[in-house]
Amino acid sequence: MNQADTRKGIILMIITMLIFAMQDGISRHLASEYNVIMVVMIRYWFFSLFVLSVSARRAGGLRAAAATRQPVLQSFRGLLLAAEICVMVLAFTLLGLIESLAIFIAYPLIVAALSGPILGEKVGPYRWAAIAIGFVGMMVILQPGTGVFSPYALIAVGSASMFALYTLLTRYAARKDTAATSFFWTGTVGAVAMTIVGVWFWQPMSQIDWLWMLALCITGAGGHYLLIRVYELAEASAVQPFAYLQLVFASVIGISVFGETLETNVVIGVIIVVSAGLFTLWRERKVAT
Repeated sequence: MNQADTRKGIILMIITMLIFAMQDGISRHLASEYNVIMVVMIRYWFFSLFVLSVSARRAGGLRAAAATRQPVLQSFRGLLLAAEICVMVLAFTLLGLIESLAIFIAYPLIVAALSGPILGEKVGPYRWAAIAIGFVGMMVILQPGTGVFSPYALIAVGSASMFALYTLLTRYAARKDTAATSFFWTGTVGAVAMTIVGVWFWQPMSQIDWLWMLALCITGAGGHYLLIRVYELAEASAVQPFAYLQLVFASVIGISVFGETLETNVVIGVIIVVSAGLFTLWRERKVAT
C-alpha cells in the first residue's frame, strides 16, 4: 500500500468515525423514546439488506459468502454483536454518550489482555504494562468507591467486554473464513435474532422519528461501507489510532445536543486509556515487523 492510499484511508477513517458518532447520537435519541430492542431490530433489518447486497456483488455471490466450516462460531459472533449493540445503546440512554464511549474505548486493551489465552498470541511485558496503565485510566473514569460512581457504568463495561470478545472471535474465525464470510454471518444472524426477539417489543413511532430511524440505518450501513474501504486502502495499524476520534465527535454531540458535561476525571482517564491503547497498537506493529 502506498503513501497516497494510506492518506486516503486516514481521511476516510476520520469521516467514518464522524458518521459512527452521529449514529450513536441518533441511537441515544430513539432509544430514549422507544424500546432499545425494537430500535436495534429495525437497524439490523437495514443492515442485513446492505450485507446481502454487498455479498451478492462479490465473486461467487451469496453462496460463497455464506460458505463456512465453523457455523457455530460464526453464529455466536453474530449473536454476540447484536447483544453488544443493545447493551451499548442502553448505556447511551442511562449513562450518556460521553461516559459510555469513554469506557468503551478501553476494549482494545481487553483484546490485548485476552489475545493470549484465546488466540494463543504472545503478550510481552511492555503490552502488559500498557494494559495495567489502561486499567488505571478506567478506574479514574469509573471512580469506584466514591459517591459519584454510577452503577450504570457497569453496563458500558459489559459492552466493552462483549465487543472485545467479538473482536477476538472475529480474528479466530479469520483463520478459516474470509472477511466477506464473517461479514455475511454477522449481518444475517444478527437480523434473524433481533427479529425473533424484537417483534415482541414493537411500538408505534411518530413520522419524525421514522425519519430519524432512516438516518440511523443510513449512517450504520454507510459507516460500515466506509470502514471496509478504509481497510482496503490502508493497513489497520496506520488508521486504527484515528478510531479514538469517535469519542471526540460523540462528546461534541453529547454536549451540544443532549446537554451532557465533560467531567475532569473522564478527560484524565480517557487520556490515560488512549495513550495505553496507542502504545499497545505500536507494540503490535513493531512485533509484527
